[in-house]
Amino acid sequence: MKTLAFNPYLPNYEYVPDGEPYVFGDRVYVFGSHDRFDGTDYCMNDYVGWSAPVDDLGAWRNEGVIYQATQDPMNANGGQYLFAPDVQQGDDGRYYLYYCLNRTPAVGVAVCDTPAGKYEFYGHVKYEDGSVYGMGQTKKNVFNFDPGVLKDTDGTYYLYTGFSPNPGPMRDMMGKMLLIDGSYCVKLDSDMLTVKSEPKLVAPCESVSEGTGFEGHGFYEASSPRKIGDKYYLVYSSVKSHDLCYATCDTPDGDYKYGGVIISNGDVGLVPDGEALNYTGNNHGGLVEINGTWYIFGHRQTNQNAFSRQGIAEAVTILPDGSIPQVEVTSCGLNGGALPGTGSYEARIACNLSSKNGTFGYVQEKSKEEGHPYFTQSGEDRECDGDQYIANMCDGAWAGFKYFEFGGERKISVKVRGAKGVMEVRTQKNGACVAKIELVSTDEWKEFQGEFAPEAGKQALYFTYVGEGAVDFAGFTME
Repeated sequence: MKTLAFNPYLPNYEYVPDGEPYVFGDRVYVFGSHDRFDGTDYCMNDYVGWSAPVDDLGAWRNEGVIYQATQDPMNANGGQYLFAPDVQQGDDGRYYLYYCLNRTPAVGVAVCDTPAGKYEFYGHVKYEDGSVYGMGQTKKNVFNFDPGVLKDTDGTYYLYTGFSPNPGPMRDMMGKMLLIDGSYCVKLDSDMLTVKSEPKLVAPCESVSEGTGFEGHGFYEASSPRKIGDKYYLVYSSVKSHDLCYATCDTPDGDYKYGGVIISNGDVGLVPDGEALNYTGNNHGGLVEINGTWYIFGHRQTNQNAFSRQGIAEAVTILPDGSIPQVEVTSCGLNGGALPGTGSYEARIACNLSSKNGTFGYVQEKSKEEGHPYFTQSGEDRECDGDQYIANMCDGAWAGFKYFEFGGERKISVKVRGAKGVMEVRTQKNGACVAKIELVSTDEWKEFQGEFAPEAGKQALYFTYVGEGAVDFAGFTME
């Protein structure tokens, strides 16, 4: 039997955002940065590899540490972190890992004989004269950030980088102006290291988007290129940050045209008036085809800060005209369908989370705001045996889970701790209760059960706490 797949798709102790997915052989590999639980900055841990069989997308395997920040000669003292990477297979059959350190506008490259083995430092992307791309004083300096690499069908390699903070401009450590007005593309030689063309702006940032079609969704970061059919797609994070958008072009380094939003980690755009159904933050990911189905990978935020992100993934549809309609975030993203209505589930797979009065928007600054629920865990950052849960569900706070296939279940229990109250369960956010579970005040984790009467078929579940104080929510069981 296949392993059930959830969102987030990796174990509850793992914090791997910025996931770039690829199928190599009979496995899908995800290459991302590596956050630290309760971290104080982005990407504080070294790169780790994760992979799963293409026919069992819930059975993820930890490949261990695949590259360390101190392996880059520009970071021998370990003072910098590894930001979001990408991987491409070279003509020699080896795998090339592209990355940027958090305070250096160079693109580092590491190489390995296998997709998720131990990578070794190979070099920095450079011009033919040996000057480092992004740091050469006689060349155009792109602010290299979030590298994405594409191998075209004719064998040509293209490197996409860019970061467009507001406001600009920016200068490098030598005082030279950096190009920060969008995503830039250059051709790479077959050595996977040497730049063969001048940087070309392919997707504009918000400040220069007027008249381009990118208005309101100008490029911000996270260049992720793919070729699908005869079109080139650039997935990126827009100025709104919580969404992953796409643009298309007939050539890999031409002027891309804005296509739309693929996913928002708060489902913004799928609900009225710009409401967010989860606490939003930045986003980064890419597209991959697995056994005939296309998926978008991205991430969400946890622990009420911006630095403990976890990967999520959803199936998408690419229509005959090449467009990709926006998809919602669910609890069962890679599962291939709804989760069984009978069984036990962790609360951390909630795809919607909100206080009674809504979400408070971005979580760029760590702020334990009163009255807001959040995903968290006990203890410190670790690489096994997690216990993630939803904390601080105050009166009216709710958590949504999508979707389950029900067929006659009659009892439901919740594992909670905290104040006395009632956990109301619905299959529609504002629908009738299908269960009311009385909770007794407790400092320890305890299970409380109630009668359950969902309609048969595919349904969502919404848990709303009603009462004084707050409860922590670890999971639920249906039977």
